[in-house]
Amino acid sequence: MRTERRAGRGGYWGESDAGLIYTAQAARQHGIRTLLKPHLWVRGRGAWPGDINMASPADWDAWFASYSSFILHYAQVAEAAHFDGLCIGTELLHATEPAHDKAWRRLIRHIRRVYHGPLTYAANWSGEYQQIRFWDALDYVGIQAYFPLSTAPSPSLDTLVRGWQPHLRALSAWLRKTKKPVVFTEVGYKTTADAAVRPWEWPERTAALATPDEATQARCYEALFRACWGQPWLKGMFIWKWYPGLAPDGPARRHADFTPQHKPAEAVLARWYGQ
Repeated sequence: MRTERRAGRGGYWGESDAGLIYTAQAARQHGIRTLLKPHLWVRGRGAWPGDINMASPADWDAWFASYSSFILHYAQVAEAAHFDGLCIGTELLHATEPAHDKAWRRLIRHIRRVYHGPLTYAANWSGEYQQIRFWDALDYVGIQAYFPLSTAPSPSLDTLVRGWQPHLRALSAWLRKTKKPVVFTEVGYKTTADAAVRPWEWPERTAALATPDEATQARCYEALFRACWGQPWLKGMFIWKWYPGLAPDGPARRHADFTPQHKPAEAVLARWYGQ
């Protein structure tokens, strides 16, 4: 699961400590393991955490001091509520550059004094995971696995499975050096014909929004499991995105987005996770 802290807004599902704890308890009752994954939610069209950057070393010192307070709070929540894992950051591309390695290692030491479960970090698939030097201080390599699988809309299942192969070869080669198991801290596909072209983009940023394509979304998930499920280094994956309590006739804006709920993709997930 993930959590957002948004200024000026209150909420329960994923927006408050009480909501996080309740959700984790409900998941545990169904045998579902939980990863607490706080996000810094960056507003603005096309904005993402990788945009966060500082102008000077002093500014970075101030940023890490503030971020440490933020993430240590969630380490306390994770410890008290017995979360199965904690993700210490998400797609902070500039903050994870090698120049900041010591700051992360110091923060990891502080986190481990508070939370005693496994730790990971959610690195962007494109370049970030390779630049991080502090993987040895964590328990899992975390990857936001939005790898492009096709250049064409509505690709076949065979095309999608083939599209995974160069990414898996590159990951396997890199992992021989890192020697850490991997968790896909996010992976998912929107309900559009171009879901495999730029999987990281929200549907409102694509030309295919007007025509939802549930079959392509389902094939993308099927290809994900066929290509990745048996990889010896992959220890789990977290699907983006699930809305608690979403009704079958939920808001139309949900139809084209990443959720597999009430779509053929949901049956794909149920079949693979049910094995």
